Amino acid sequence: MDMMRKDIHNSEVPVVCRSCEARHGGVCGVLTPQQLVELSKHSTRKVVHAGNEVVGQGERVASYSNILKGVIKLSKMMADGRQQIVGLQFAPDFIGRPFHHESTLTAEAATDTEVCVFPKPIIERLVSESSNLEHQLHNQALKELDEARDWMLTLGRKTAQEKVASFLYLIATHLDPEKGESMTYELPLSRADIADFLGLTIETVSRQMTKLRKDGVIQIENNRLVTVPDMDRLSRAAGND
Repeated sequence: MDMMRKDIHNSEVPVVCRSCEARHGGVCGVLTPQQLVELSKHSTRKVVHAGNEVVGQGERVASYSNILKGVIKLSKMMADGRQQIVGLQFAPDFIGRPFHHESTLTAEAATDTEVCVFPKPIIERLVSESSNLEHQLHNQALKELDEARDWMLTLGRKTAQEKVASFLYLIATHLDPEKGESMTYELPLSRADIADFLGLTIETVSRQMTKLRKDGVIQIENNRLVTVPDMDRLSRAAGND
């Protein structure tokens, strides 16, 4: 546990890592200063603009990434070209599955996203050497499994309004885990993508957004900027209480 609470100003930690907002919440937070030094020598920060892929389904995996800022959408494509958004990832999530040679899905930037890219061999060697890193990645996988099961419930049992409210609540709580009573954020997905993610039509999504706005659960500006005056009320609209 002491390793996970290392002082961010530790002189042994690379300067670029000390200034990283995602450093303590992501996989880097469980590495020793020496491991961070080694990893930083091979890492590259880059911006992936909205609509561009980080990795494509079926693509050979050469690197992994840590999300520093922005939102990544995960999707799977069927043989006939039909596609489904199956998940979202946020800072400081780790993108990729160590020891897999081929990506099983497409990771695409839903917003302009900043990532830190690591070569595959370096990460896989560190996973083999560091039980803390292995544990961190295991915990992220279990967290994603729990969220997938919750989303199955949302898609299978909730009403259209509860689905839209659940999506809005999902974005709010992941963009700001230390959420207060209210918050404002920009929707990372278009209406078409939201409809795809929720298994609804674009028209239904728009109607439910309008209803939530008229009921005072949310406020919307410019079709993308959402203000949630009362997070508890949004949670209740999502069927969480």
